Amino acid sequence: MDLSAAELRVLGSLVEKQLTTPQHYPLTLNALLLACNQSSNRDPVVGYDEHEVQAAVTSVKAKGLVSFVHPSHGRSALRYRHTLEEAWGLALRPLALLAVLVLRGPQTPGELRSRTERMVPFSGVDEVEAELEALAARATPLVERRPRQPGQKEDRYVQLLGAPGEPRPPAAGGAAPPAAAGDGGPLPPPEGGGALRAASLAEDVASLRAEVAALRRDLDDLRAQLGA
Repeated sequence: MDLSAAELRVLGSLVEKQLTTPQHYPLTLNALLLACNQSSNRDPVVGYDEHEVQAAVTSVKAKGLVSFVHPSHGRSALRYRHTLEEAWGLALRPLALLAVLVLRGPQTPGELRSRTERMVPFSGVDEVEAELEALAARATPLVERRPRQPGQKEDRYVQLLGAPGEPRPPAAGGAAPPAAAGDGGPLPPPEGGGALRAASLAEDVASLRAEVAALRRDLDDLRAQLGA
């Protein structure tokens, strides 16, 4: 596969928000923009504008990886959902692992267990490794195990969907005007921007707390193994 950095960021963000904030999913363009550009749980941190995110989500829709959800039940904005479960036959646990690899780059199984904890449960690193090996053994592998490099203590896994991209500063001049929806009409104005920013911040805090708790558990396990 050869997805662009922006396409990867869109897909990873949609999966993450589906699993961490289902009450806000599917996402409006504004919510998707905020998810792509958030500074926590992202490596690299980027600063896409609305035109770039709109172009990326339209492109992955053409590849069968995203669908548009038209306004209904009192909603006024077009929304977006990924279709990776159907397109690639992925259950939630491998989907979460793939999303974190897309959003945060190469990682060890232990790091992946900690960073997917707010999305899906894993009882141990062995379950993470089993899911990763299954993704690597597919007819079209989605991840690959890379031997540890000098200075590293463990092997790392990388996603094989496309180039990860480079860090980018925030787009100049604030938000760009709404772009065409790509399916026959102009994009409706974003809704709930302030509330979504507050929800994103609360989610970031919760994510950091979950990671700290996971690290404490790992430390307690290590102490128990060492007889401390």
